[in-house]
Amino acid sequence: MPTLSDFSATTLEGSDQDLSAYAGKVVLVVNTASQCGFTPQLGGLEELYRTYADQGLVVLGFPCNQFGGQEPNTEEQIGAFCERNYGVSFPMFAKVDVNGDDAHPLYDWLKSEKGGLLGSKIKWNFAKFLVGRDGQVVKRFSPTTEPAKLTDDIEKALAA
Repeated sequence: MPTLSDFSATTLEGSDQDLSAYAGKVVLVVNTASQCGFTPQLGGLEELYRTYADQGLVVLGFPCNQFGGQEPNTEEQIGAFCERNYGVSFPMFAKVDVNGDDAHPLYDWLKSEKGGLLGSKIKWNFAKFLVGRDGQVVKRFSPTTEPAKLTDDIEKALAA
């Protein structure tokens, strides 16, 4: 059975990152965008990361330009924007597709583990997937779910 550790992704800086680096941690995977109505959630995601990092939480941001062209920036611009405007210090990755033929394999797996209202499709930017310490998907949250509303689920996953 696949786990988060079976995947890799390219960082904003262009290097390959084996996601097994996060084995044993609770991971929140989020598709992000710089020009989305939900973009202010980056601040809340950073707050979660800072609050729970010492207990084993990591947030992984995956910019995506598939929804309304809301992430037109280069990887360098994305990193600067997220850090400057929201103090983002959690790991960010290169732009990915989350739906369709070119979807990143990580997102194909996440969607197959926890379908949403649109089945295996991601509806919009800021869809969130909580992955437990065992590398399995625990829960999926809609783009409209504010990061602060995830604390109970994160705390349960951290305690498991």
